[in-house]
Amino acid sequence: MQTDNNPIRKYVFVCGLQRSGTSVLARNIGRLRNCTAFRNTGVLQDEGQYLQDVYATDHACGGTGRFGFNPRAHLTETSDLLTPENLVRLKASWERYWDPAKSIRIEKTPKNLLMTRFLQAAFPNSYFVVIKRHPVAVSMANQRWKVSMASLRMGFEHWLHCYGLYEEDKKHIGRLYELRYEDYINDPSRYHREIAEFIGAEVFEDEMEELAGAHNKKYFDRWRKLVTDSPFRQYYRYLARKYESSLELHGYSLTKIPGTDHQLIPEGEGASALVGELYCRVADMHAFGWRLATRTAGLTRRTLRRMLPASVKKKLKLRYGQKEEQRVKRSLA
Repeated sequence: MQTDNNPIRKYVFVCGLQRSGTSVLARNIGRLRNCTAFRNTGVLQDEGQYLQDVYATDHACGGTGRFGFNPRAHLTETSDLLTPENLVRLKASWERYWDPAKSIRIEKTPKNLLMTRFLQAAFPNSYFVVIKRHPVAVSMANQRWKVSMASLRMGFEHWLHCYGLYEEDKKHIGRLYELRYEDYINDPSRYHREIAEFIGAEVFEDEMEELAGAHNKKYFDRWRKLVTDSPFRQYYRYLARKYESSLELHGYSLTKIPGTDHQLIPEGEGASALVGELYCRVADMHAFGWRLATRTAGLTRRTLRRMLPASVKKKLKLRYGQKEEQRVKRSLA
């Protein structure tokens, strides 16, 4: 169902799991001529999901590394949410943050990966730019968010589940451009030009945000140590063997160093299926405990904060600000 009869406007939806490069990619697309992206909205990463109330956010569906398992996260053109009233409300909630003088509107939300068919039905002239990143980097990066931490096993399962749903959905998408994060950081100019041509825009290369591959290398170095030197390397080798064939279908490997044929794991090594699954259960329980403790601590802090007098809150805020400033200075030294 489409409610916007303006053929001039284009809607570009950037899709990909958290920590896949969607934010920097969306910002750079927003720098193309006649493009407008969300900025200074006051919500996390300027994501459109937090500016509307028509569909459930990824947080409401379980959070980072788990939202894709919730049936509410996967929306298509058959969704009951596609009512005229909802579409008017959804568009209005985003329109206020786009520059009305520009006709190519950019929206970035990781859960767009599971909403391509829904968004295509909701917005005429829609274009989809889908980015994919190695599941090792995505899963390890997501583990830094303790409030939504998932085990590596869960991270790999979620990655495969979400991109598996997308692979089926993309058969129904009319305008689609795909890229890999690893290729993007190696040659951003090429992809900026191709995306600009895809959506009918123009590149100002000197305005593009710079990219670096240091973070990717950090995650791969850590993964290599886990499967070779960790006391629990049998567990990580079990994960590598378990998911290798599935990830190969997406062009990724857990048993080889990226970009090489060097095998990280000797042939045949790894925990048995029984022991490996036991390792997985323990890792999942540890991640759950970590997540629960973090959320409980956060709830306690928020409750105490509401109970404190304004004068005390002001002093604590000042003290925290001073400590944070000192921490930043030390990190830059």
